[in-house]
Amino acid sequence: MIESYRLAETTIQIASDNPRLHKMCEAYRSSETPDFFVQANPEDIVFEREKSQRDAQAEGRSPHRTSNAQLESLAIYRKIAERMPAFDTVLFHGSAVAVDGVAYVFTAKSGTGKSTHTRLWCELLGERAVMVNDDKPLIRIGADGATIYGTPWSGKHHLSSNVSAPLKSICILKRASKNCIASVSATDALLDILRQCYRPADPEALLKTFSLVDRLMRNVELYRLECSIDIEAARMAYEAMR
Repeated sequence: MIESYRLAETTIQIASDNPRLHKMCEAYRSSETPDFFVQANPEDIVFEREKSQRDAQAEGRSPHRTSNAQLESLAIYRKIAERMPAFDTVLFHGSAVAVDGVAYVFTAKSGTGKSTHTRLWCELLGERAVMVNDDKPLIRIGADGATIYGTPWSGKHHLSSNVSAPLKSICILKRASKNCIASVSATDALLDILRQCYRPADPEALLKTFSLVDRLMRNVELYRLECSIDIEAARMAYEAMR
């Protein structure tokens, strides 16, 4: 089965016999002329399984039992991420929420609580807040700003919307007993931001990614947030970042 989907202003044709993958992407279906084509092969599935096992070992946890269908979905998104720098777009690991049409993205190592923090924003701000993507949004970086986009790949909680919003801030999250937020420089945030951006294997795409990250950090506000996971931490962060 071959279908086209539009992600971050880019139309991608995906070939897969996995009906769950096409159902997951249904809200992004497009009839526009594709910009490129992706398809996973058996070697890609093996790569994703081995990577999952290595990641689990590095994090000191038992690897999840992942089906071939799930691994194919990851492989498809990896292939998309490899191509997106050519369209001034990067895959970012973070939880993104839009408030009154303006987006904020929280990033941290897995298990830090970024998803819980954005859900607290939604609880605090009600209908004013919309989850853009809870795990793997795309960020398109222009000369005068950045826009963040929902995607079908949204982590274990499956929180995402087919929406976009201008990205105002990136916040690096750290768990702490006392709530504290401060703006940080691009130099201070660089390594944290680079770690959370997908870095393509192709050298040319990797160089373009570095250039895009540099442009991104010059066009959004950067913060470091140390907080507990409670509603007051969300309130403090929103008041500081808005």
